Amino acid sequence: MPRTPWRRRRTTDSPRPAGRRWAGRLRRGGTLARQALMVRVGRRNAESGRAATATRAEVIYTGAEPGRPIGPVVAPHLAIPAPVEESVEVSLLPGEHTTARKVRFAIVQACTLASLALGLFAILLAMHDEVRLAAAFLVACVAFDGLDGALARKLGVSSPFGAQMDSLADMCSFGLAAPIVVYASLAHSVPTPAAAVACALVAACAAIRLARFNVSPKDGRFFSGVPTTMAAAVLALTVLIDLPLPGVIVLGGVALLAFAMVSSFPYAKLARLIKLPPWLWLLPIVGALVDARLTFVLVVAAYLISGPIMWVVRKPAA
Repeated sequence: MPRTPWRRRRTTDSPRPAGRRWAGRLRRGGTLARQALMVRVGRRNAESGRAATATRAEVIYTGAEPGRPIGPVVAPHLAIPAPVEESVEVSLLPGEHTTARKVRFAIVQACTLASLALGLFAILLAMHDEVRLAAAFLVACVAFDGLDGALARKLGVSSPFGAQMDSLADMCSFGLAAPIVVYASLAHSVPTPAAAVACALVAACAAIRLARFNVSPKDGRFFSGVPTTMAAAVLALTVLIDLPLPGVIVLGGVALLAFAMVSSFPYAKLARLIKLPPWLWLLPIVGALVDARLTFVLVVAAYLISGPIMWVVRKPAA
């Protein structure tokens, strides 16, 4: 009986397997064909009905790692687009939107914008050598800055939007306008590079102070560092009353005030200062009648020194 061509006898010198083992290999060769056609082959998940592991063909097609669970391969033109989230409109004024509350909200924001505009006018006046008038505009900025916060609390229209607006206006009026006015006043008494560095230091410290205030927990009694409003008021009044001090001393005071803004010393708020004994208020009033400039310097120095003193007093309690 003739032998089948593929059914070879197994000999000791033949490396190929005989009979059914060789036929089984031929049948399993179809796997290579299926892989070449990128047909997904793998153990099916009974719950989801999709392949549980990646085969070699899927590694070539999808870039998956062997043995990693993968999802079904979808053609790009058949892919389902991801759902688009609907935009949510954010209200600038929390609470009920009545006409009266909108009017009160607009009044408060108008005060903030007035402070911003006055700061811009102070910059323009300082550029035209109207330094004292620019300092007067800065004092008006301080007044409007205190007015918008008081009105917002009094009228019940405080909002996160108003707080951010106030912070941006403060940066323009107190972080930029105040050092520019001081630079214009010191231009002829100190070297220009020294005045520029001191004023840039004020701007940088004011930005750090405002950013830290926005993200820090609020304390109802003390500020952490000198507030930018107080620093700008001191700089504006220094230029407005024309202190008879050498330019170098004024320059050192400007740098000291800049560092005090970013310090961690506690400084009392205005509401706490008002509650001081009346005789303490009589001293600066009487001193202002005698010598306003000297009294101003002493009051500012006392306020700056009060921070380190209170920090030392409060440290053991903390």
